[in-house]
Amino acid sequence: MALIQDLQWRHAVKAYDSSKKVNEEDINKIVEAARLAPTSSGLQPFHVLVIKNQEIKERLTAGALNPDCMRDCSHVLIFAAWDRYTAERIDEVYDWTTHERGLPQGRFSSYTDKLKEMYLNQTAEENHAHIARQTYIALGLALAQAAELKIDSTPVEGFDNLLVDKELELDSLGLKSVSLMYVGYANKENDWLASMKKVRKPWDKFSIRYY
Repeated sequence: MALIQDLQWRHAVKAYDSSKKVNEEDINKIVEAARLAPTSSGLQPFHVLVIKNQEIKERLTAGALNPDCMRDCSHVLIFAAWDRYTAERIDEVYDWTTHERGLPQGRFSSYTDKLKEMYLNQTAEENHAHIARQTYIALGLALAQAAELKIDSTPVEGFDNLLVDKELELDSLGLKSVSLMYVGYANKENDWLASMKKVRKPWDKFSIRYY
C-alpha cells in the first residue's frame, strides 16, 4: 500500500518555495525512475533534460502558463522526444543491447528490420506522436518516485513547446519537448490546492470490468 499512499499524498503543486532545493541524489532517483520506464520495443526514444540553472529557467518562463512555478521550483525536468525514428537510432539501441547482454552483433536484425519497415515509412508527425506517448509513461513513474521521496511536483503540458525547443536548441539534438515536470518543495501558504481534498472519480465510475 506504500505506493498508493504516496499517490494519495501527492498533488500538482501550484506554488513553490524558491529557498528550498532538492538534493542531487534525489533528483537522480527521480530521473532513474524515468530511465527505467518501459518503452515500445525498448527503444527509449526520448531524453530527460534536467534544468537547475536559474537563468535558463527565467528564459523559459516566457512560455509557461504558471511562470512563478517555473521560476521558483528547484528543478525543471523536460521530457523531450526524438523528432522521428531513424535506422541509425534503432540500430544504436539494439547494438548497445546486444553488447550489454553479451550477444552477437545483429542478433535482433530480423526484429529491427520489422521496426524500420514499420516506422520509417511513416511521416515524421506519425513518428513523433507515437514517440511522445512513450514519454508519458516515464513522466508517470517520475511523479511516483518524487511522491515516494515526499518531494513536491507538478506535471505540465501547458507551455510553449516551440519556445522551449528554441531556447535549448533541441532541434540540433533531433528532439522536441513534450512535457515538463516541476520538482521542489511547496510554498504551503501560496499553494492554494494543498488544503483541498484530493478528488478522483469514484470506483464505480472509473473501473469498467469484464469478469
